[in-house]
Amino acid sequence: MKYARTAAGGMVVAPHYLAAEAGARVLGEGGNAIEAMIAAAATIAVVYPHMNALGGDNFLLIGNGGKPMAIDACGAAAGQASIEFYRSQGLGAIPSRGPLAALTVGGAVSGWQMALAESQRRGGNIPLSRLFEDAIHHAQNGTPVSGTLHRNAAGKLNELKDVPGFSETFLVDGAAPDEGHNLKLPALADTFERLAEAGIDDFYRGDVAQSIARELEAAGSPIRADDLAQHKALTVEPLSVSLKSGTAYTLPPPTQGLASMMILGICERLGVSEAESFAHVHSIVEASKLAFRVRDRYVSDPTYMTIDPANFLADDMLDQLSAEIDPKTALPWPEISEPGDTVWLGAMDCDGCAVSLIQSIYWEFGSGVVLPETGIVWQNRGTSFSLDPDSSNPLTPGRRPFHTIHPSMATLKDGRYMVYGTMGGEGQPQTQAAIFTRYVDFEQGLEEAIAAPRWLLGRTWGEESAKLRIEARFDLAVTDALQNAGHDIEIVDDLDEMMGHAGAIVRHLDGAIEGASDPRCDGAAVTDEV
Repeated sequence: MKYARTAAGGMVVAPHYLAAEAGARVLGEGGNAIEAMIAAAATIAVVYPHMNALGGDNFLLIGNGGKPMAIDACGAAAGQASIEFYRSQGLGAIPSRGPLAALTVGGAVSGWQMALAESQRRGGNIPLSRLFEDAIHHAQNGTPVSGTLHRNAAGKLNELKDVPGFSETFLVDGAAPDEGHNLKLPALADTFERLAEAGIDDFYRGDVAQSIARELEAAGSPIRADDLAQHKALTVEPLSVSLKSGTAYTLPPPTQGLASMMILGICERLGVSEAESFAHVHSIVEASKLAFRVRDRYVSDPTYMTIDPANFLADDMLDQLSAEIDPKTALPWPEISEPGDTVWLGAMDCDGCAVSLIQSIYWEFGSGVVLPETGIVWQNRGTSFSLDPDSSNPLTPGRRPFHTIHPSMATLKDGRYMVYGTMGGEGQPQTQAAIFTRYVDFEQGLEEAIAAPRWLLGRTWGEESAKLRIEARFDLAVTDALQNAGHDIEIVDDLDEMMGHAGAIVRHLDGAIEGASDPRCDGAAVTDEV
């Protein structure tokens, strides 16, 4: 179901119902929210392989209503991935697809590893073999190809069909699989079984790691076994912004979480009083422009940053930025932004533990490389690096790439707390702000806040545009007012998938939990009573 409410117990929200069900069953067996999240995250890597994979990255927030634990599971550029290496290949830019696009370590599995350690510290004891059970089952026996998987495979066929491993894994007689086709991923099932037996660390420092390194090198990637062995997830200080309603949290750089927090802080100062109004859309769009300019100038691997991102969330800075917004006129916006394909998942259990996770391979199918022995799709996150040494984000061995993805969490002053997030590249901070303000500030129902019409300034799903794309369900007077204010409007279909796959879970003061999944995806909000 897209919306669920439960008086006790727990809930999982994911953009594919099978992942939500996998996590909810773990809750029903006495598992905690972290264990449920690992089960859901493993399963969605199987059933939504165009959006995320073991060869991608993830970020997590784990909390109980206060300041959360933040996990950064972002993989760095390989030791051989240098500007000189790519120039020696006769390249002026990093390719977006193929083995040379597979240049950063996949950190997602290390995020699960660190989260599992936190689960065990909290008393969790469900074995890894059980947490991977659904993922193994679906990989071995197959799952029906979703509409979004079919559309992305068909739309990107020409650029991916010749990438090593892609055709053999995802195509049927050289064509994109039809919606409903039973897709089996037996090599990936074997990898999950091996990790369940040997432990998650085997992915980086065991037999699975040796297989991954051997296959990546054979394909032409610069990643080697030493790169995998040196990788570890990090615990980091979450970013936060203080609001009249409470405190919102997200991940710091190298994610664009700073932009999300800035947008909330700026918009609160603009005095918007009505959802889906001209003022509501205009304020978030204009705040996004200011936040994106800060992000694009400063945010990268924090090791190389020269500023403290928290400075941009101070009251005086947010006051100054909000004063730059004209309530009637749009700022010019010629910038071209980044694409992204991602999944957001949330979980809460009966004890109040909450998890917000986002997991990504960057573009749809990432690099397109699928390793035959392990069945792993590898990300292309490293294509965000520049081969210009004087750029703000030059390729350097060991440097971590910029991420659009970032999970969020909020503690409200009335006793509620929530986890929320979405996929969608540039759309992520805008959609997060839309959902938060609708639900918290304008008191819409959670389901309504997620399903309501949305907009997108920037780029997502591989599309380049500086236009403000807006769903057709908005009142014509609102779109006309936006256009008259100087926004370059493009009307798109209702419930357009480019607007992202959002979700949220809220715990109320009385212990009741409600959650909602986006009608734009194949997801569900599932209670532990499944």
